[in-house]
Amino acid sequence: MAVPARKMSKTSSRMRRTHYKISEKTTTTCPKCGATIKPHRVCKECGFYKGKEVISKEEAAE
Repeated sequence: MAVPARKMSKTSSRMRRTHYKISEKTTTTCPKCGATIKPHRVCKECGFYKGKEVISKEEAAE
């Protein structure tokens, strides 16, 4: 079994781990109604995607 030749210092370990962090979720605003949505998804408020109505308001209300 492999054994480390030398003890890894705290600084070296922490420098390696600097990339392990949580990033903020990406959001965009709907150009039609201005609601905050995830990118590349239909707006839940108005039902539009890329300028076209995908889900009508009457269907969403039911």
